[in-house]
Amino acid sequence: MTASADPRPTIRNGFRLQWEAVQSTYVMLYPEGMITLNTSAAEILRRCDGTHTIDEIVTELEAAFQRTELKKDVVAFLEGAARQGWVHLAPP
Repeated sequence: MTASADPRPTIRNGFRLQWEAVQSTYVMLYPEGMITLNTSAAEILRRCDGTHTIDEIVTELEAAFQRTELKKDVVAFLEGAARQGWVHLAPP
């Protein structure tokens, strides 16, 4: 993905990101069930609101977790999530 074509990911209709206090974790709910998310997945998906570009998501995560070079991992996760139908990679 290039910066000029940096999509603004959104969680697809029919899926809902939700904090589950009993499990102390974020989950992705959908009509057929629930997906328990690890911390990294939850932090990426929390930013998939249609306003953040992938570059902006990466910048926020790198600042929040004091890490660098996260773009490759974030893009790989989002591409996988898109293949699973969890997110839509909308153009800017």
